[in-house]
Amino acid sequence: MTPQISPPTTSIRVAPANTAVLFTDPQTEVLSEQGAAWPLVRDSIMENGTIDNMEKLFKAAKAGGYHVFVSPHYYYPTDNGWLFRDPLAQAMHDGRMFARRSISDTTGLAGSAADWLPRFKPYIEDGKTVVVAPHKLYGPQTNDLVLQLRKHGIQKVILAGMLANMCVEAHARELLEQGFELIIVRDAVAGPRHPQWGDGYTAAAINYRYLAQHVPTANEMVAAMSAA
Repeated sequence: MTPQISPPTTSIRVAPANTAVLFTDPQTEVLSEQGAAWPLVRDSIMENGTIDNMEKLFKAAKAGGYHVFVSPHYYYPTDNGWLFRDPLAQAMHDGRMFARRSISDTTGLAGSAADWLPRFKPYIEDGKTVVVAPHKLYGPQTNDLVLQLRKHGIQKVILAGMLANMCVEAHARELLEQGFELIIVRDAVAGPRHPQWGDGYTAAAINYRYLAQHVPTANEMVAAMSAA
């Protein structure tokens, strides 16, 4: 007999004291036609209104006093020495995606595809947003995100960003394993459409329903944040 599992029916409850908004890879590489990923993600971004919806979350978080965290993606020349890569990592390597000169040298970063999307810079560079160390694959296991969340007393995470089926989903799974309550904003993400690999957003959207306590739209999420 198939078990009957219903999605949560409780309203979304968040509070600035224990809730953070987390953006994965709010960078030009995956959010602008200047980026190498644009041909694969353009349609999903346009259909979801991803960029506008991410900005709604940035604005609501700043206005409501919520913690904001950014988990970026960077690669340095020393990462070229990796002896093996998964298919997407190989594609990113071949396209020199998220490339920087080094961890300590920001020469050439400003305005590059690895830089923040320009319209997000005022929110990220306001001196309050916590930018954690870069993740090297897809999840936060390779950076200090979980440490930073715990040090700031965070219990709930509102998750948005790129790519829906890779970094967003990988962060979601690890945060669940680490004991955080999870909300994924379904139209503040987007995924690639690859002619052989398939539709990344559709794959992610299915899994989000299994993983997250709530999967609201950006407008629904902003309303809940404003009501707190």
